[in-house]
Amino acid sequence: MRHSSHHGRRARPGDTPRHAPRHAPHGPAYLPERGRTPLPQPAFLPTTPREMRDLGWDRLDVLLVSGDAYVDHPTFAVALLGRWLVAHGFRTGIVAQPRWDVPDDVARMGRPRLFTGISAGALDSMLVHYTAFRKKRHDDAFTPGGRAGARPNRAAIVYANLARQAFPGLPVVLGGIEASLRRISHYDFWTDALRRPILMDAKADLLVWGMGERALLDAACALDAAVEAVGAEAYDAALLPPLADIFDAIPGTARMGRAAEWDADPAADGGPEDDGDDGDDAPLMRLPSHAAITADPRLLMRATLLLERHVHRGDARAIQPVDDTAGSRAVLLAPPAPPLSPQEMDALYALPFARRAHPSHREPVPAEEMIRTSITTHRGCGGGCSFCSLALHQGRRIASRSRGSVLDEARRLNDMERFNGSVSDVGGPSANMWNARCTLDPARCRRASCMHPRVCPGFAVDQTEAVELLRAVRATPGVRHVRVASGVRFDLALRDDTALRAYTMEFTGGQLKVAPEHVCDGVLDLMRKPGLAVFERFLTAFADHSAAAGKEQYVVPYLLSAFPGCTDDDMRALARWLAARGWSPRQVQCFIPTPGTVATAMFFAGIDPEGNPVPVARTDAARLRQHRILIPDFGLPPGAGGRPGGGQEQRERQERREQREGRERRNDGGRRRGSKSGGGRGR
Repeated sequence: MRHSSHHGRRARPGDTPRHAPRHAPHGPAYLPERGRTPLPQPAFLPTTPREMRDLGWDRLDVLLVSGDAYVDHPTFAVALLGRWLVAHGFRTGIVAQPRWDVPDDVARMGRPRLFTGISAGALDSMLVHYTAFRKKRHDDAFTPGGRAGARPNRAAIVYANLARQAFPGLPVVLGGIEASLRRISHYDFWTDALRRPILMDAKADLLVWGMGERALLDAACALDAAVEAVGAEAYDAALLPPLADIFDAIPGTARMGRAAEWDADPAADGGPEDDGDDGDDAPLMRLPSHAAITADPRLLMRATLLLERHVHRGDARAIQPVDDTAGSRAVLLAPPAPPLSPQEMDALYALPFARRAHPSHREPVPAEEMIRTSITTHRGCGGGCSFCSLALHQGRRIASRSRGSVLDEARRLNDMERFNGSVSDVGGPSANMWNARCTLDPARCRRASCMHPRVCPGFAVDQTEAVELLRAVRATPGVRHVRVASGVRFDLALRDDTALRAYTMEFTGGQLKVAPEHVCDGVLDLMRKPGLAVFERFLTAFADHSAAAGKEQYVVPYLLSAFPGCTDDDMRALARWLAARGWSPRQVQCFIPTPGTVATAMFFAGIDPEGNPVPVARTDAARLRQHRILIPDFGLPPGAGGRPGGGQEQRERQERREQREGRERRNDGGRRRGSKSGGGRGR
């Protein structure tokens, strides 16, 4: 018998899922058009052989390994992707935070039939472990008890090695924010060096980048079809075609291959204005080779800008050779996976998430408490801020859920233990982009941001729709309070005074979080942020609406120090601006050059996107000096002018606050702070 009774055949039109969630989803039922017959959704995905047996599963099809604790909530990627695979008929198990000195934890549920999926977790593991000043952190919000040290440095690489030890010859698929943002050559802040594409170090067979539901399911379906075509029980390299053929050009994936596989003219130059269209089915974008970037760091800027363009235009393949020889190996990047349709988004969030940590976790997972009553309305952000990795991970196109789906989730919150009627957040990367759409052709768009230098006329959004949605959530039986913790894009909010008034008067709990980041227009332009005049107009409007409501409310500005192009004089100008308003900054983060962003390329190469030199505070001493212009006692012991608690303790406290506030800004699918980890917040 090849499969258990729960895993018999492929899905067909008209199939009805065997299991319905407690609350029926809004609208017609979602029927998978690919995969196998949907499986019943368990209370939790299995993490042990006993839990597999309780489900009647004799074997997994897919094993997902994560650097985070297993919290069965839709903002945790491993839960989201695992349940999505089960909904399409693939028996999926989870190993959370395995020991990394032995493969035993990874191997405990047996060899999967198809592949092992690897993720470092919601954040890049180096960001989890180290502060902006490269000091070791002593906590981890994604680990039971908040303890540090439950995952290794460079977890995606380490876990991929464990999977190969546990299951020799089984395909390994990388995913998550760490792999996604390191898919091409990237600067690594923690070693102050250029690193090669992560596929080369992890030696994985496939990398799923961006929001992974569609690409991961495509990979599972492709491998499943190949296995069935030869009548095999499971993946067997001796019987099946090469993985390069099975996985080739799945949208939203990358793999290692030979440059000649895709590139008919390897000598062509793929500059930012040259898409390298060979007239094939999909245009080909040629990125500078890793060897070329090593020789000339300025080429990292070109590669990064091309990668941004690759994601946004949506119809091109991209290639990055390892070197410039004719037979060079290369990273082959398929076109991005299309955003999920509203029907698919609704089906995804209608899955019966337990909204709590797996019972095996004996201590609370701090991140669970932050997001347990939050509701995701959409993905993607049109901002394209140069320090924010959203543009490379979620993309600038907005994928939204329907109003009915969001209200269904609000009603389901009443089933949660300890639900007190307060919804902590209803939104996305920026709350006021729900149902936004581009009315132009992304393949022809040359803008790096839909918001900068001014809001694109093709970016269409009715912000009053989002306000009416918030009001409907607030009117849901059992709901008493609704907040917008994810914040609003203030330049966009200024375009709709009715919506801005509602955000201010109805959904601000005394404080509204916005991210001006700086006040010097030269620095803001490098960040792709609106100028100071726009922010000051917003502050005036916010104060007027608060006064009209008879409410004493405050703006909480998120600020950034040591950004590339920012000088000490710029920081002093920011300090004077704050002092003139009587503001004492609480949320100041020192820029962290995380992999993949344009700002990180600026930091590494010392140039702006046009190739002009910019000043860079490269050393920790220079970065700390800028930071202390706003927070003079940061990191100092009490005897040297610091506050009680000591330098290291104070620094950690500040870093924890920055991380906590950053996590509240949604980056869906478990990639909250990770997708904005470039030192800023993307609003």
